[in-house]
Amino acid sequence: MAAGMKTPIASPYGSKVRAACAPPASKRQAQCFALIRTDVFYSSKQAPAYTSQKLPVGTDLKAISSGVYFGPLGPRQIDFAYRLPSVVAGKGETVGIVDAFDDPNAESDLAVYRSAYGLPPCTTRNGCFTKLNQDSHTSPLPPPDVGWAEEISLDLDMVSATCPLCKIVLVEANDNFLNNLGRAEFVAQAAGAFQISNSYGGPEYTSSDPNFVLRRAVVVASSGDGSWYAGPQEPCAYATTVCVGGTSLFPYNNHRSWIETAWSYAGSGCSQFVPKPSFIPAAYGCGTTGMRTESDVSAVADPFTGVVVYDSYGIPPGFYVFGGTSVSSPIIASVFALAGNPGWIIHNAAGIWAAAVSNPSSLNDVTIGNNGQEDILNAVGQLCNPFPYSCYAMPHYDGPTGNGTPNGIGAF
Repeated sequence: MAAGMKTPIASPYGSKVRAACAPPASKRQAQCFALIRTDVFYSSKQAPAYTSQKLPVGTDLKAISSGVYFGPLGPRQIDFAYRLPSVVAGKGETVGIVDAFDDPNAESDLAVYRSAYGLPPCTTRNGCFTKLNQDSHTSPLPPPDVGWAEEISLDLDMVSATCPLCKIVLVEANDNFLNNLGRAEFVAQAAGAFQISNSYGGPEYTSSDPNFVLRRAVVVASSGDGSWYAGPQEPCAYATTVCVGGTSLFPYNNHRSWIETAWSYAGSGCSQFVPKPSFIPAAYGCGTTGMRTESDVSAVADPFTGVVVYDSYGIPPGFYVFGGTSVSSPIIASVFALAGNPGWIIHNAAGIWAAAVSNPSSLNDVTIGNNGQEDILNAVGQLCNPFPYSCYAMPHYDGPTGNGTPNGIGAF
């Protein structure tokens, strides 16, 4: 393997998918949740196309989740699937991206992606793109890391796809310890981000972290890629965080032209430390424990219905197909930006839960699929059977997909 190239990480997702980042080496460390297809690669400067083929009504979606490929999702497909006003909304909003370590090629890779899809330039020079360290300075930057650079490319491209008129501030923490990542949250907020995406996490360790409690921004975090069996993850489980699960997204011959199922590796679970927030209805507390449930909302995450990402640091330059709840987190953060609510309003999961009741059509209800099985314990000893919505998609709320996926911006 050439010097500086990415060393493959053993994958539980099969031979066609690898994880960008290794699992945390110790408590209070985070793993990025980016997944990369190993069997699909586009080396040209021309972004790959998406087929116009649609699955016929009645297709067994559980049977084809990894067997039928339509090409990777680009900005047009993401906007169309979630009915987003991406071409007209978001101007003046800033989306924050918090990750660990440095991606030396972040800005140049972002330029290639945006040019390939005809999106307006987002550069340091035109004031659209800012890269800072956890001390709010442009230098020195943290040491580079190939895996986290893949995560950063994914995050920047998903903000660009979902909210191309938004500004982006990327804050790079010194390392993947949650205290440093949390410190970067405040830097992103101070730089003007009213919505901040965190595509990483680790097993629950505590009930909250003051670094993730912001007064002027919504904090969005991924539920994880370890399915129900991995147990709840932080910072997604914090009461102050919008916890984002994952789906598989298929073109479908129905009125929406798309259909979604719960992605089988999306994280979910019952928090061990966080009591059920008041905005979550009593019916969806974790049984008699009264603890917080994951997730709140979701978006596409399945690498077999994955998204286009351009990356060049430490791997052959080109367009790759990514998945993981690292995809869904920046998409949801960007949907908040498209909604354009004033920064002094604290956005959190409460609004999504309220919309699920008062305006259910603002969310696409996901009712197919599961990320676990009954009678099998997860990593923290929880059974799915007492709380079937925790690992099975069903009408209204469920753990893998939350209250559903965006259907416009009404729930945000």
